[in-house]
Amino acid sequence: MIITKTPFRMSFFGGGTDMPSFFNEYGGAVISSTIDKYAYVIVRHLPPFMPYFTELCYSRLERVKSIDEIEHPAIREAMRMLDIHEIRLTYEGDLPARTGLGTSSTFAVGMLNAFYVLKGKQVGKRKLAEDAIHLERDLCKEVGGWQDQVAAAFGGFNRIDFADNQFKETPIIIHPERKTLLNESLLLFFTGISRFSSDIQKDTVSNQKNNISQLKEMLSLVNEAQSVLEDKHSDMNDFGRLLDESWRLKRGMGSKISNSNIDSLYERGLKAGALGGKLLGAGGGGFLLFYVEPDKKANVIREFQDFMQVPFMFENEGTATVYYNPIEYIPRKEIVI
Repeated sequence: MIITKTPFRMSFFGGGTDMPSFFNEYGGAVISSTIDKYAYVIVRHLPPFMPYFTELCYSRLERVKSIDEIEHPAIREAMRMLDIHEIRLTYEGDLPARTGLGTSSTFAVGMLNAFYVLKGKQVGKRKLAEDAIHLERDLCKEVGGWQDQVAAAFGGFNRIDFADNQFKETPIIIHPERKTLLNESLLLFFTGISRFSSDIQKDTVSNQKNNISQLKEMLSLVNEAQSVLEDKHSDMNDFGRLLDESWRLKRGMGSKISNSNIDSLYERGLKAGALGGKLLGAGGGGFLLFYVEPDKKANVIREFQDFMQVPFMFENEGTATVYYNPIEYIPRKEIVI
């Protein structure tokens, strides 16, 4: 049995510039951090006496006799890609899927990590990120950027640059006290709305030619936000103000990114004392993040008392194998009874 643990990510700046259709021409960059909320993937070879050859347990249960019968596209294509057969796979997540925290890519990275370990291979985090990008964007044909796979694989508080079909992950150098202050100034609330990010991304991509100027502005905010984080003399509250500026740019880039309900919730947060914030992920629902000065936090929490608040801490590990107990795999057709 193999168990992997992979963190969800929180993206702050540059979302949308991680799309190849943009960054291969203009360059792209994001600032994001992984948090202490995780996806767990449990994989083992299925005992040969079962009447089915593979069992998958995620938001639904699949029991199939061939890879071709698998309905979950990422699992199906990953098993084909790495030549995986006759398994039981179980997924457990600390947070719900389709909520803006990169859950599908986090699952993809954790699953690929588990599959490689199941085959007796230990691969690096860059390889896992590259394979997850290939799995989701090429094999599954899902529209989206590259930041989620890189963040989930590497973990930590990073700037990720994109150009020429390549990515570069660089840790943000931030003083521990400032990092703690930032963590304590962020409040996360669940809107209760789940959505498929690829559906939002399709709408955004179709409008990309009309959004070039906004994307360039959002890209410039990455440098400004990095300066705020790394300069110990800068005002950390500027991070919140930049979040507000970035969100106002992003929500004008597609009709599905925001709606009247989300806009109303966001404005309620500002009126209660938040300096800025954003809807995490591609848009349409999921989690609302606010930057709030310490003396205003109680006001904002009270304003959103009907919504689930999710406390979190930044994490640095990225995807990891937390349990390893392999057994010899003998294909069922080779078993002599």
